[in-house]
Amino acid sequence: MCCKNEVIEAKFNELNQFIDSLQNKEGSLIAVLHKAQNIFGYVPNEVQSFIAKKLNIPVSKVYGVVTFYSYFNIEPKGKYVINVCMGTACFVRGAGDIVEEMQKKLNIKIGETTSDGKYTLDVLRCVGACGLAPVVTVNDKVYGHFTKDKVDKLLEEYSE
Repeated sequence: MCCKNEVIEAKFNELNQFIDSLQNKEGSLIAVLHKAQNIFGYVPNEVQSFIAKKLNIPVSKVYGVVTFYSYFNIEPKGKYVINVCMGTACFVRGAGDIVEEMQKKLNIKIGETTSDGKYTLDVLRCVGACGLAPVVTVNDKVYGHFTKDKVDKLLEEYSE
């Protein structure tokens, strides 16, 4: 097993190679940020600075894009990202109660990650599965017709 610094260096090298492979760097910020998030899991300040330097743009522009789009994260997410849909159909069917129960059980608020790095709790506006409302997702797995009574079982499923 290698050192943490070697892993980080390898990630920067991968991002560097991706940027260098681009035919036209101008207008490629979004694509580069997607790649960075894929590599690092989030886009911390040092990665933003690296991207700015490589694309010859101000760091403020990179930061502005990262913070404007909800897809990008500037803080690491947990191993399991739990999203509760708060769209109209889900909300009227009890999504608010699910969020409250999740916050209570995990002892975190929306947008936070547990201290062990296992869970992040987020909300979404709509997942497009209104027929399954209320909907909860864990990473890419969808749980429909969810209720606050199912929270313990869900967390147990991801307790490893």
